This record gives sequence, C-alpha cells and structure tokens, in this order.
Amino acid sequence: MAVEDLRKSDVMSNLLDGLEQGKDIGHYGKFVFATVARHFLEPEQVVEYLAKAPDTDERDARGLLDQVQSRDYNAPRREKLVDYQSQQEFRFMDPDNPDSGNLYRDLQFPDDVYEDISEYHEQRAESNQG
Repeated sequence: MAVEDLRKSDVMSNLLDGLEQGKDIGHYGKFVFATVARHFLEPEQVVEYLAKAPDTDERDARGLLDQVQSRDYNAPRREKLVDYQSQQEFRFMDPDNPDSGNLYRDLQFPDDVYEDISEYHEQRAESNQG
C-alpha cells in the first residue's frame, strides 16, 4: 500500500497536500492523518509526513503515531470528521457535500479494521440488550 492508495480519499489527499506544502493542518488533521495513514504507509513514512507540519518535529510525530497505534484508533466516521474540521482552521473536506469525508467508502482498509468494527458493534448491541 502506498500514498497513491491514500489519495483515493479527498480527506487524505487534502491532508497529504497540506503536509507536503508545509502547512499547519491542525491538531485534528494530524490525528486523522495518523489514524488512517498507519494502515497504508510504513511507520517511518507516517512520521516523515507528520514532521512536515510547521509545529511538529520528528519526536512529536512519533509520539502521535505511537498514541494512535497503542490505542488502536479506527478511522473516524464522516460525522466526526465534520466535527473535527469545525474546530480548526485547516479544511480537509467539504462538509456540505455528503460524499466528502467517507473514508470507509473511499479507502480499502485491511480486513482486521473491519473485523474490529464488527466486534465493537456486536459488543455494543449485547450490552444494550442486558
């Protein structure tokens, strides 16, 4: 998997462009990038991209990636992306376009991501029944 795969998503393409241009993509932009990119790029590549943000050095980038990996965060749903974007200046999606920001439609994540999501929903349904 590679950067080309990430560019299938408007969100990830905008975040990649921002990082490549050395722009401040915001706290949530970096979080979303790390959460998604870790499934498509080698850890060193994720760190390299994150460290292009003006307020992020390599140490900060590694810390964010470690946090995302250790907590095994899944990519956020579109609604969460809209919320994140509303809390910062950098725009990574069009909140008025219902097709913008659907990471699970635009990208093919590894199978274990979908299995984790299914397990979560099954556990949630079981706890709501009891």
